Amino acid sequence: MDLLNTLVDKGLRRELPTREEALAVLATSDDDLLDVVAAAGKVRRHWFGRRVKLNYLVNLKSGLCPEDCSYCSQRLGSTTGILKYSWLGPDEASQAAAAGLAGGAKRVCLVASGRGPTDRDVDRVAGTIKAIKEQNEGVEVCACLGLLSDGQAERLREAGADAYNHNLNTSEATYGDITTTHTYADRVDTVQKAHAAGLSACSGLIAGMGESDEDLVDVVYSLRELDPDSVPVNFLIPVEGTPLAKEWHLTPQRCLRILAMVRFVCPDVEVRIAGGREVHLRTMQPLALHLANSIFLGDYLTTEGQAGQADLEMIADAGFEVEGTDQVTLPEHRAAGGCHEGGGACGSAPQASTPQDSTPQASTSQINEARTDLVAVRRRGAGTDLAPNA
Repeated sequence: MDLLNTLVDKGLRRELPTREEALAVLATSDDDLLDVVAAAGKVRRHWFGRRVKLNYLVNLKSGLCPEDCSYCSQRLGSTTGILKYSWLGPDEASQAAAAGLAGGAKRVCLVASGRGPTDRDVDRVAGTIKAIKEQNEGVEVCACLGLLSDGQAERLREAGADAYNHNLNTSEATYGDITTTHTYADRVDTVQKAHAAGLSACSGLIAGMGESDEDLVDVVYSLRELDPDSVPVNFLIPVEGTPLAKEWHLTPQRCLRILAMVRFVCPDVEVRIAGGREVHLRTMQPLALHLANSIFLGDYLTTEGQAGQADLEMIADAGFEVEGTDQVTLPEHRAAGGCHEGGGACGSAPQASTPQDSTPQASTSQINEARTDLVAVRRRGAGTDLAPNA
């Protein structure tokens, strides 16, 4: 396909595809799917070889969130029956992190529910970061605490944080449909604060909330403009008790197309398969490793993931290798910080776009078979007396 040859050439040059090209990836047929994966795989291997970075989540504070994000089991008024607990102490959080690091994780992601941290919360997290860093040489720590106030990103950086995560989740045009207690602009502001403080910015999306192809392309282009080092691609886990519990729009093929589109638009960033890969990719997870160069090991914040050992076996069986702490994840031009000077995006400037029809594609308007058997609330690890999955 001429389209795929063009996209590979652009990806190797870090050149931004046109919106029409990105939309065309999402519109490819199942007959062309392996060609799409192979093409995006060339771009992935060019920048990241066959390495897979492992990340491990530690939920520092679960549930009891005042925000109303429709996709989240920790939201205001949630009836999901998830684990609910207040802040873990530094020792308990460090022990939880140690399990993931022992399983091969290179980065620990410290997450807390809520609108955003108070200054006291930042102090708490700073103590946890210090404890983890003292006990684990070479570990990366990413904080994810919600919306940041002025000066908080700098304090986290001083405490030893390497990165900060705050996802855009969906397009600006549809953001108000999933959350009303804060705005899309609030999220953009927090990512910019992380950048300005010298933290590696991590920001991604959630697919499967009923969005159109145009919405997906919009949010990925917005991410490209924000220029995070890491882009997590979450696939909605429709948890019973949330407003989106009946939204089953994704197929494994659809997920692979989305990951391929993200890789073409963001060729040289860490693309991470995040929440929902087991639920929606299922037996096609190994194919996704040809598109993304990063995954979460084990469980997620409030739901269970694939067994940690199964993750490691999948990576090995697919012919990939776990990235070590002595290896630099990002390509040299990004690791050196050159892509962030002046706040612009890495690669060529965005091209002018043509207005698109906002009608959802058929693949996103259909409700696919609900696989509630693959959705299990986390009952182990942080906040429990049971061993974590790592």
